[in-house]
Amino acid sequence: MARLSIDDVTLRFGAKRETQVTALERITLDVADQEFAVIVGPSGCGKSSLLRLVAGLIEPSEGAITLDGTPVTGPGRDRGMVFQSYTLFPWLTVAENVAFGLKIAGMPAAERARIVRHFISEVGLDGFEAAYPKQLSGGMMQRVALARALANDPAILLMDEPFGALDSQTRSLMQELLLALWQHAHKTVLFITHDIDEAILLGDRVHVMTARPGRIKERVEIDIARPRSVDTLTSPAFMALKRRIMALIHEEAVRAMG
Repeated sequence: MARLSIDDVTLRFGAKRETQVTALERITLDVADQEFAVIVGPSGCGKSSLLRLVAGLIEPSEGAITLDGTPVTGPGRDRGMVFQSYTLFPWLTVAENVAFGLKIAGMPAAERARIVRHFISEVGLDGFEAAYPKQLSGGMMQRVALARALANDPAILLMDEPFGALDSQTRSLMQELLLALWQHAHKTVLFITHDIDEAILLGDRVHVMTARPGRIKERVEIDIARPRSVDTLTSPAFMALKRRIMALIHEEAVRAMG
């Protein structure tokens, strides 16, 4: 059984039927346990809306979403979310941000401290436990956000263009860090990006969406051996997949422009 199942989901915005906008239409998508699934598509296709449906932040107009067989009806600790924008609490230190969900869940202080130390070390922020977000770079803040999500041990990690605001060098380092963390913990991941290189480098499978209303146009298997690194970006297999996905997205972008 799939860990995450999105079954025939449609999302419409607007109260009145005659003025409603259909953002997503009849999306069906399964993500297996420990799979790194990526969604790409042209701008405005509903990628982020789909992720927010899985997070339980909005409800589908039609269809159903289940995680480990349980219907998604709202937010829950079984889903860890990392956004593109920096979502740390500015009045909390690095350690306090990472511990936030554990504290809310009532975890004993000693166990909470052990987990926080572990994940701060995992993301390479030893020595910054007492720092505040304003003292950190963008990449460092996203490492804290990633540590905070992983500390709660979610069933699935949801990532909405988490490296989109970073410069290219920091973005590359964050991709390598995420790959290392995933290969170590083997979390199930649903990752949204507009960057085709990033999609192929990270993913087991890339779901290409159509222009609005967003549907699944094609599922592309990324049959490149792991572990992967920046050297993967220049391999013939990588370039062939990039050309294929670029062509699919370009076709949709042209169609969207009329």
